[in-house]
Amino acid sequence: MKYQLVLQLPASSIKDYDEMIKLEEAIIKGLGDLGDVDGHDAGSREMNIFVLTNKPQLAFERVKAVLGTGDFMPDLKVAYREIGKNDFTIIHPSGLTRFTIA
Repeated sequence: MKYQLVLQLPASSIKDYDEMIKLEEAIIKGLGDLGDVDGHDAGSREMNIFVLTNKPQLAFERVKAVLGTGDFMPDLKVAYREIGKNDFTIIHPSGLTRFTIA
């Protein structure tokens, strides 16, 4: 896989962590051949789910279809980078100008 797609949500409680695990499981089931979930992390008030893929924008479209319009969508940030590189390309939300992993 050529890219790392990162799905990022704010986190502040163990309930948030439990929700992230549910999201991750849904993504694993629904992603199909567009990528592989490569784990997650939580800390510094954010949660990240990592997906390895050759088609990051198409993989995100599949993720959106799998997850629907959940309550978390307004807070979701999504970006990808080439594996081994540091610079992210932001794909959600439009207008976001900075994406980092704490």
